[in-house]
Amino acid sequence: MYHKIRLNHYLSDAGISSRRKADKLIQSGAIEVNGKPVFKLGTIIRTDDIVKFHGSKVKSKNKIYILINKPKGFITTTRDQFNRQTVMNLIPCLFEYRIYPVGRLDCSTTGVLLLTNDGYTAEKLTHPKYHVKKIYRVSLNKKIKNEDLDKIKKGKIYLKEGKVKVIFVRKIRNAKNQIEIGLDIGWNRVIKRIFKKLDYQVVRLDRINFGGLSKKNLKIGDWCFLKTKEIENITKKYEKNNHY
Repeated sequence: MYHKIRLNHYLSDAGISSRRKADKLIQSGAIEVNGKPVFKLGTIIRTDDIVKFHGSKVKSKNKIYILINKPKGFITTTRDQFNRQTVMNLIPCLFEYRIYPVGRLDCSTTGVLLLTNDGYTAEKLTHPKYHVKKIYRVSLNKKIKNEDLDKIKKGKIYLKEGKVKVIFVRKIRNAKNQIEIGLDIGWNRVIKRIFKKLDYQVVRLDRINFGGLSKKNLKIGDWCFLKTKEIENITKKYEKNNHY
C-alpha cells in the first residue's frame, strides 16, 4: 500500500535532514524522483516512488508509533531551551529514534499524546482541513450553569479566531464541576479560553481521545507501542470521510 506525501517530509522521515534543510536540498537539484531531478518546493510524491539523494536510493525508516498518557508538568516538544522536562524524558530508552510529538498539549494538560517518525500520519492528525476529533475531560473551579452550557452547544462563544463550534459538550454524571467536550478545531488553548470567556477557570484538563486514539489502560506517565494497523485504520477513516 502506498500513500502520498510531501517530498521534504519523506526526506525528513528517512533521516536525510530536517524538513527545512530538505527544501534546500531539493532546490539544489540533489534529489531525484523516478530518475528525474526535482527542484520544486512542495512536490508531492508516492511512497512507492524511487527517491535518490546524490545518486543513492533513499530508504524510508520503519515507522514507530508511541502512545503516551502525558502527565502534568511535561513540555510537548523534543527539547527545551530552559532545560524543562519534555515528553521525551518519559521514553529515554527511545532517544536514538528520530520521533516527535504529534500536535501539542499544554504543560499543565494531561492525556493522550502520539509520538512518531511518520510525517504522513502527523499531518493527517494535525492539519485543520482533516477536522480531527479531540475529546477532553474538563474540571472547572465551580459548577457550570445550564445557560452557559447551552451557549457552548449553540455556538454562541466567539474568540479572536471566530465562532467556536463544538461537536458536543455535556456534564459528567456524578462528577462535581466536570464536563466532557468534543471538538475538531486546533486553536491554541481553545478550551481554557472558552471557559474564561464564561467566567470559569479550568483547574484540570485531560485529553481522553485524540483522533480515535484513547488512553486505553495506560496509567499517567506510561506509554506503549501502537501497531501500524491501528494507525492505518485511523487515516483510512479520514479518507472515507473525504477529508483529503
